[in-house]
Amino acid sequence: MMSILAQSAGAGGWVGIIVWMVILFAFMYFLMIRPQKKETQKKDLMLSELAVGDTVLTTSGFYGTVIDIEDDMVIVEFGNNKNCRIPMQKAAISAVEKPEDAE
Repeated sequence: MMSILAQSAGAGGWVGIIVWMVILFAFMYFLMIRPQKKETQKKDLMLSELAVGDTVLTTSGFYGTVIDIEDDMVIVEFGNNKNCRIPMQKAAISAVEKPEDAE
């Protein structure tokens, strides 16, 4: 009789642990993983709408104007003298400002 009670109590303990682990993983998903996915989708949308003439802010803090777009590369012109043109990956762009937004 005693062994049956001990077995049922042990099984109930495991069920409780599993329930708490599921709750913990759900909590982590909604606080960490889901917001990061939304941010990634937002950045992907921003980069897909990138066009020639847009002003961009790079991840290193430089402002420039997009003058050419290739697959995953862009050529950005920095400064007013039109001589500093640097090819860079689209992933290095952190913000985009459309010319019509600047008005």
